[in-house]
Formats: sequence, structure tokens, C-alpha cells
Amino acid sequence: MFVSLVLLWLFIWIAILHLKSRRPKNFPPGPLNVPLLGSIFHLSLENPLKDFEKLRKSYGDVYSIFLGREPAVVINGVKAMKEAMVTKAADFAGRPQGLFINEISDGKGVIMADYGSKWKEQRRFALMTLRNFGLGKNSMEERIHDEIKHIISTLEKNIGKTMSPKVMFHNAASNIICQVLFARRYEYDDELIKLFVEIFTEVSKIVNGLWATLYDAFPIIRNLPLPFQKAFKKMEIYKNLSRRMVSEHKETRVPGEPRDFIDCYLDELEKRVDEESSFSEEELIIYSLNLHFAGTDTTSNTLLTGFLYLMNYPHIQERCKHEIDRVLDGKDHVSFEDRHNMPYVQAVIHEVQRVANTVPLSVFHRTTRDTELMGYSIPRGTVIIQNLTSVLNEEGQWKFPHEFNPENFLNDQGEFVKPEAFMPFSAGPRVCLGEGLARMELFLIMVTLLRRFKFIWPEDAGEPDFTPVYGITLTPKPFSMKIQLRTPQ
Repeated sequence: MFVSLVLLWLFIWIAILHLKSRRPKNFPPGPLNVPLLGSIFHLSLENPLKDFEKLRKSYGDVYSIFLGREPAVVINGVKAMKEAMVTKAADFAGRPQGLFINEISDGKGVIMADYGSKWKEQRRFALMTLRNFGLGKNSMEERIHDEIKHIISTLEKNIGKTMSPKVMFHNAASNIICQVLFARRYEYDDELIKLFVEIFTEVSKIVNGLWATLYDAFPIIRNLPLPFQKAFKKMEIYKNLSRRMVSEHKETRVPGEPRDFIDCYLDELEKRVDEESSFSEEELIIYSLNLHFAGTDTTSNTLLTGFLYLMNYPHIQERCKHEIDRVLDGKDHVSFEDRHNMPYVQAVIHEVQRVANTVPLSVFHRTTRDTELMGYSIPRGTVIIQNLTSVLNEEGQWKFPHEFNPENFLNDQGEFVKPEAFMPFSAGPRVCLGEGLARMELFLIMVTLLRRFKFIWPEDAGEPDFTPVYGITLTPKPFSMKIQLRTPQ
């Protein structure tokens, strides 16, 4: 009798869960949803990108999956992406709340802030501050060129040798954003910058792994001593470091004469002390983390991808060098304005960004109201996943969608063109804050290095493996490169 009652209640419980997790009326189609587990059997937790493509072939450009009990809509292709992120931007500009990624940042910062007055206020401040610190102006170029000198020094020590570029590029990208945030840079063997990179790497792995998925799906396990707790510990270390920097700034700053982003934020906080505002010191700590992480990981992984391909396509590397020499003849160093006279180099850098596909699922969005997409009804609060891979590799949008070829960005006259499917930074009002800085870094660093050095795939390295390692950002598998100094023209 007891067993029968237990089985009956179990049946009723599962039936209720099933009813709660059914697709709403006119919701996008998708694979079978298993109560509690959602679409877990249709997605590889190690790398779901190929699974997303398979589901697209079965269900179309707009389909749904379940993350545990929560429905999510996956958007594929340029047409659907533009309708959601540009045409109906306000409807799709929210952020999911209460997920693992929100919890480790205490619900603060600008990246995961939900759409509303707080997000608008914080984003407006960031854009204004980055512009004031020379985004697109000479002062930012000078910061980047100063860091390039240290990259050159590292490479010159390895002339004729084989080296791994990973730490060098990660540290260089971190230093550039550190100069903006904290007005300081760190030597490449400094223990603090090593700690920053370690924290970002470890947290990134956990955020996109199995344990974060289980954390989101089963709230009952959140206080258990499971591996996701490691991310909270790592984040606490970063927050303590950031608090220390903020305290140092408060002691040494001169109000109205900002040295960096932290000073600017403290100035703004002082102005708003007597009014209701979203600005606070704790907000600043997570804000700096957002910008530091985003500014380090994406740029460094794109640079790694670029040199991996350029070594294995030496004819493309040489053609870049010829164009660089022609345009920079007689100039000491490249400026960002020179990009307008380098259509082929521009095409190569953009093609690197396309194949790097650094943030393949962008950052999840959430609908802010009941809306429609491609004829489907999407209720308010639905999680939205952008499959940027589907756009960057879309048939019909690119001349060569499945290979590395700069012709994807050149017209018949050899002029640089940017197809509308080029969305590595996403699109719409939540497009990446650091897009301008990233574009400048990639151009100045790649042009300067290709002008001075020749990069060669080591003879004993075997066949290159272009398959990236999946995470919040896609990372090239570790590789080495051989460095030769070019003869000055």
C-alpha cells in the first residue's frame, strides 16, 4: 500500500513537472523535453555548438530547448538575428537573472545587468568614459603601442627559437585594459597578472561546464560543497584585489583629474552621493571585473587564432607584409587611420575574427515583454541564445563560409567590404562595449608584428589542429611558433 502511494505521488509529481515545462502556444518547436532534465540529452555539455547546428537543420532558424525546466529560444541566421537584436532590440535586450553567472558576480556589473534604467545608466557612463580615455583617439593608440614594445621585446628574445605565444598575448591584452582601468601595467612574469589570467581561465571553464548547468537546473544543490564552489572562491579573490585597488585610488586620487576608469567612476559616485543612483563601490568592483575579463580573453584568443592561421597560410602572411610595407613606407609605426589604406590587411583581420568566433553564443539575452519572432510567439522572460556560429558560417552570406579566406571581405575590385553577417560582437544595443578597443588592438598589434617578424609553423609541430577548445570564449589549442626577424625594407 505504501509503495503504491509513493508511486502514485511520484507519477503526479512528474505529470505536474511535465505540464509546467510544456512549450507555450505557438512557441518555437524543438527537441523532446524531459521533466527536470530538459534538453540535456540533445546537447553536449563539453561543446554544444555542433548540436545547435543539428537542431537548426531539424527545426529551422528559430527553435526552442529547455534548460532544466526553463524554456529557451535559440536564434540562428542573419534574418532572425537582425529581427531580434536590431529591429525588436528592446524586446530582446534583457538578461536572465538568478543563474550561476549572475550569482558569482552578485548580480552587479554591466554585462549581466537586466535591461532597464540601471543598465542604461551604467552603460552610458562606460561608453562616455572609454571615449574620454581615447577610444579611437591618439591616447589609446599610445597605450597600445607602449604595450606592443613589450611584445616585441619578448619576440626578439626568441628569434630563431620556438615559443608558445599564449601567455604573451594574454598578458598583453590584460595590460592594455589594466592601463584603462587601473592606470598601471604588469611585467609578463608578475605574479598578480598571472593570478588574473588564472582566475579568468578557471571561472570561464566552470561557467560553461556541467556544474554550472546543474547549478541553474537544481537550486537545491547550490549550497553543497560541489565543484562550482571553486568559481565563487576565485571570484572572491578577484573582488578582494579589486577592493584593494579602489581603496588605493580613494587615497591618491585628485577629484576632477581622473587617471583611469576607477577615478572616473569615483568622481561620478561623488557627484551622485545625494541622489538615488545605481552607482556604488561594490558595483564598481564587478564593473571592473566585467571589463577586465572581456578585454583580456576575447582579444588574446583572437590574436592566437590569427597567428595560428597566418603561420599555416604563409602566402597570406606575405601578402599582408607587402601591403604593410607599401603603406607604411617611411613611417616609424602604424596608426589606426592607416587601416583605410590596407584593404587586404583589414580583410585578413576580419576573417580572423570570423573564424575565431570568439564568443560563439554571445551572452544570453531575455525577452522584456511578450513579443514575436519570425512568426512565433515568445513570452516575456524567455531566455534567448544567439548562435553566432550560424551567422558567421551561414551559406549564402559568405563566399567561402567554411574556410579561412580573406576574399570573404573583399569585393571584385579588391576593396574591403563588411557583410551584414559579420557579428562577432553581437548586434543591437547590447553589442560588446569593448568593440572599438578590440578593433584597434587587433589592427595595431598584428600590423606591427607582421611588419617586423616572420612567423613560421615549427617543422616538428605536426599538422595544425584548428579545432578550438569550447568555453565562454573559444580558445585555440596550445601551439608554438618559430620567430624570424624580417630584413628592414
